[in-house]
Amino acid sequence: MQYRRLGRSAIVVSDICMGTMTFGSQVGEAVALRVLDRSYDAGINFYDTAEGYPVPPDVKWVGRTEEIVGKWLKTKPRDAIVLATKVSGPSHVWFRSPCREGMTALDRHNIVRAIEGSLRRLGTDYIDLYQTHWPDHDTSYDETMEVLDELVRAGKVRITGCSNETSWGLMKSLAAAERLGTARYQTIQNNFSLNNRRFEDELAQVCRKEGVSLIPYSPIAGGVLSGKYLNGQRPDGARFSRYLAMEGRQAEMGKRFVNDRTLAATERFMGIAAEAGLDPVTMAVAWSKQHDFVASTIVGVGAEDQLAPILAAADLELSQEVLRAIDKVSREIRYPMG
Repeated sequence: MQYRRLGRSAIVVSDICMGTMTFGSQVGEAVALRVLDRSYDAGINFYDTAEGYPVPPDVKWVGRTEEIVGKWLKTKPRDAIVLATKVSGPSHVWFRSPCREGMTALDRHNIVRAIEGSLRRLGTDYIDLYQTHWPDHDTSYDETMEVLDELVRAGKVRITGCSNETSWGLMKSLAAAERLGTARYQTIQNNFSLNNRRFEDELAQVCRKEGVSLIPYSPIAGGVLSGKYLNGQRPDGARFSRYLAMEGRQAEMGKRFVNDRTLAATERFMGIAAEAGLDPVTMAVAWSKQHDFVASTIVGVGAEDQLAPILAAADLELSQEVLRAIDKVSREIRYPMG
């Protein structure tokens, strides 16, 4: 396992991060605890959760993921773990947050309430990386950055980050922090995979020039890059098998990840992996890690047996031949996720 610094901070993390958004819904507590233990034993020191997890968002189980992570955290030396969680952004984007009756925003009231709840569920007195979960472009960035800075000064948070942010929003927040003299965002957590390379268009340059690290999620494109949805397959219990049978936000998300273009690209990526003697999941995770603006790639599982090909990406560096073959597919099937 390799280790990298988060932004310009003092925090160093494994270049694979274990995500937990399925824990408490798709993945039961017993399996979740085993996955966390196996990840720790493999050298992963970085774990990501959120107050709004698990997914799909639902009031009947909101907060359960943090409770499971908190139970596991008690079995490990706290200083050995870099723990990340998130405060829910506004509910006028993809979905209505299950937190605070959906009345979420990135103002002082919501951020203070959110951190208190997360600290209680996680059973710790500080969060290593506290992130805004979806941006709030209608709330003053000054207010958001000031209250996050207060949490840092109070010792409740070590560093801060954002997620699902735009180039404008990231630069706006960094400018506000510089002007106000507050803590700045050290990380951005956005979708990035072989099937979704939009981050490279503008945000990668912002990260390079401003010293912000990407910690990408969905490097396997929600499981699509494993090939399990090819040829019309809809595996029982798989996330997009469920989402495509639903309505609203989940159905739209399912169609974004599973469509003719993403499946065509996936089939070609699987051919590249086979020729290189790699599992396609291993190749996808290794590719994500192999970018200068990426500090740690967030992975996740819906079952314990999905962990092995992910961990196989530790210390793996893809050859230039494989990278060129991947780039050729990306040029010929541009933006398959839209």
